[in-house]
Amino acid sequence: MNKIQETAEGKRLIEDRDRSQNKYWKRWGSYLSDRQWGTVREDYSADGAAWDYFSHDQARSRTYRWGEDGIAGISDNYQRVCFAIALWNEKDPILKERLFGLTNSEGNHGEDVKEYYFYLDNTPTHSYMKYLYKYPQKAFPYTQLIEENRHRKSTNPAALEYELIDTGVFDDNRYFDVFVEYAKNSPEDIHIKISVTNRGSETAKLHLLPTIWLRNTWSWGYKNQTKEFKYLQAIKTDSNLSVIETVYQDNEEVKTLRRGWLYSEAPKELLFTENETNKKRFGWGENSGPVKDGINDYIVSFGKNKTVNSTQKGTKAAAHYDLTINPGETKVVRLRLSDQNLDSPFGNDFETVLQTRQKEADEFYQAVCPSDISKDMRNVQRQSFAGMLWSKQYYHYVVYDWLNGDPNPPKPPEQRKWGRNREWDHLFNEDIISMPDAWEYPWFAAWDLAFHTVTLALIDPEFAKKQLYIFTREWYMHPNGQLPAYEWAFGDVNPPVHAWAAWRVYNIEKDMYGTADRKFLEEIFQKLSIYFTWWVNRKDAEGNNLFQGGFLGLDNIGVLDRSNIQIPNATIEQSDGTSWMAMYCLNLLKIATELAKEDSNSKSSIKSSKNYRSEYEDMASKFFQHFLLIADAMNKVGGTGVDIWDKEDKFYYDILKAPPGVVQGANNEGVLLMKVRSMVGLIPLFAVETIEQEIVDKYLASDFKKRVYWFINNRPQLTQHENVSVLPNQKGLYYLSLVNKERLKSILERLLNEAEFLSDYGIRALSKYHKDNPYVLRANGQEYRVEYEPAESKYGMFGGNSNWRGPIWFPVNYLIIESLLKFHDFWGDQIKVMCATSSGEKKEMNLQEVANELSQRLIKIFLKNPTSGKRPVYGSSEKFQNDPHWRDLILFYEYFHGDIGAGIGASHQTGWTGLVAELIQKSAQDIT
Repeated sequence: MNKIQETAEGKRLIEDRDRSQNKYWKRWGSYLSDRQWGTVREDYSADGAAWDYFSHDQARSRTYRWGEDGIAGISDNYQRVCFAIALWNEKDPILKERLFGLTNSEGNHGEDVKEYYFYLDNTPTHSYMKYLYKYPQKAFPYTQLIEENRHRKSTNPAALEYELIDTGVFDDNRYFDVFVEYAKNSPEDIHIKISVTNRGSETAKLHLLPTIWLRNTWSWGYKNQTKEFKYLQAIKTDSNLSVIETVYQDNEEVKTLRRGWLYSEAPKELLFTENETNKKRFGWGENSGPVKDGINDYIVSFGKNKTVNSTQKGTKAAAHYDLTINPGETKVVRLRLSDQNLDSPFGNDFETVLQTRQKEADEFYQAVCPSDISKDMRNVQRQSFAGMLWSKQYYHYVVYDWLNGDPNPPKPPEQRKWGRNREWDHLFNEDIISMPDAWEYPWFAAWDLAFHTVTLALIDPEFAKKQLYIFTREWYMHPNGQLPAYEWAFGDVNPPVHAWAAWRVYNIEKDMYGTADRKFLEEIFQKLSIYFTWWVNRKDAEGNNLFQGGFLGLDNIGVLDRSNIQIPNATIEQSDGTSWMAMYCLNLLKIATELAKEDSNSKSSIKSSKNYRSEYEDMASKFFQHFLLIADAMNKVGGTGVDIWDKEDKFYYDILKAPPGVVQGANNEGVLLMKVRSMVGLIPLFAVETIEQEIVDKYLASDFKKRVYWFINNRPQLTQHENVSVLPNQKGLYYLSLVNKERLKSILERLLNEAEFLSDYGIRALSKYHKDNPYVLRANGQEYRVEYEPAESKYGMFGGNSNWRGPIWFPVNYLIIESLLKFHDFWGDQIKVMCATSSGEKKEMNLQEVANELSQRLIKIFLKNPTSGKRPVYGSSEKFQNDPHWRDLILFYEYFHGDIGAGIGASHQTGWTGLVAELIQKSAQDIT
């Protein structure tokens, strides 16, 4: 047991993993989504207009089919019971029960949450969680936000988004800070503390409604999902303590009942209603009793509307606290959600448990990163981990039932059977999954998830491994071998980075926790080999080892929409598609070399009389051969394929193939090299790997080594160049790379040029060269263009809420850093380049030093500048930069301004931006 596992939280993780003493610590967690409305899975329209079919305005009155949402919420792992807070300032027209934001069509850059909330702390077992919501005391400017963003969209598409803080609603600090803390006394005994501070200069009223409800599983007509044994009821109401009992079926098949209790300290009253749709509001018929918005209507009418259940029973309930808070005052509300029937739920141990769990969280994260780093850097890493853990969400979506409808009406339109996700009716999702952003992207995204697992592995390798593995299971992976992309289009193609992530997670767990989980590596290797075959069969259209794939996660990076080329009969040979596949080959090759080692503890039925496993040596040989063929096609070494390396510019570009005469500037065969200097031309750097000679000699000598020498002797055109060093160097390393030494140097000249890719805050996705030199393509009388846009895009491609034409993106920056370290492993000081330091000084560096420099540039996006005290992530926002109640709260944006480092896009995408925690970890280790 290492130091992390010796902490109280580390021991809880082991208990949860082993289910020792039936301690399922993760049964409850921050699994409630920030947004369920406007999602594909809740869309039953004929045209697939998910944002319009189920809106924010409707959400308070309509029952969700597939999940629930709320503010600072938690639920059990099947979301049978949910808990969250609701607020009312006596100014708003509705209760603040869920976060508000603009839909894709309303926002001037697509969907965008218009609230301020922060994930302050969380532990892997959710033994301690802390959340902050900032609630204005003035009326929330719903209409103003919609209208101003719509105006900007129509008049100036490149304008920045109009945010909540821009409305003036936080002027004079007239808002409440609402802190919500959870601490587990046991896996199902949760202490809840809500602290509300009035930051304004005047006394203000606040109605606080901690709310508990049951997810509606009974309205859809399934015989095994009835309402008979699902209810909440008041069993005690007095001036000091009120108690709500929860009763629900834990197992629908065997009808087992679970009971729990929500204890509330001295509320004004308990309010009950039903989690049922308000049919009358939508003209769908009469209501049979209280409905979902009953508590809302009762509160905002000051109790005049008798829309709650006077019998104190229902499937949704709230404890109502009517608070008057003086300037600067903090009022505390205490609750306890427990599986125990307690006489004194708020004894002396209540605060002790909260304080103990917070202290244990401190000890756990200190053990994760024991190095002596600055307080500010530790705060950034801690909030990054918190964001990752708050973004774990219960995700439920059964495509067959969604397409065909439930037994109870209404039936979905027949058009749906020929629409979105129709080819994925095998998909059955009901898991806790890491979301990119629990409001803006409250659904899994396959390639995002791979990056999430690298950060999650630092603190919870078991969860990280499970995330990767479940996507390869038969209820996720398509029968043809494809991994699902995301719910808007499961069939879209994402970069195949799961093998890379699996290898990284395996090694992080081995290095930090001392466990080499070969069983996980072996099982996922088998599944990812199937996915590799899907790529080979589906995305190499001409069988020449040059791969397509569509947008490949880079949205608007191309001059054309690469998933929907508007030029008839045109195709694109993608530099990045081919490079991702070369990287995939090398990832699987690396895993195969690890699995080829005989494991003395292995329980595999396949044994070898030698000290290696021959079946994995065979697989290593296969991926070695496939890599050589891709490298040959990519670099036109000894072949006659399409050359996507431009000798004049010394850079990789995409190739457009169209009918002759259609594309201006194309050759007689209709082929055009599209000279856009973008991340597409940098991704070939990712396909690099080294293998230790000792491993080859000891475990791969029977077949793999022979195959290497066979290629040397029989296919010299594939091996006699610096992309592949088939003989070990002085360090004893075999070297495989798409990019040879000279091309690497040429690419690095552009990569580290501040007039092109290098920003003070990382590597831009598009060269700044295109600021003054836009790339223009003309075809069929249409003009398409790419220009450098360091912030938001003024074009609507991919909904306009994502921009790869200049900003800085963490996932690809992270892979660039990792690749440079691999190049350095082989080349050492043989390759040195000129690179500017953060201070502006240019100096000669080896590639390890360059990687460290890039890492520090990314980290400093979030850190206070030593001189100005300002964080680049917050740009010119005075509130975030200077206010003591804002300036140490960190948001992890989707991407960052290519020149000034300000956060852009989804504001809570800790997901892959959470990689900053891993960069800090590495930086701390380097310091040590």
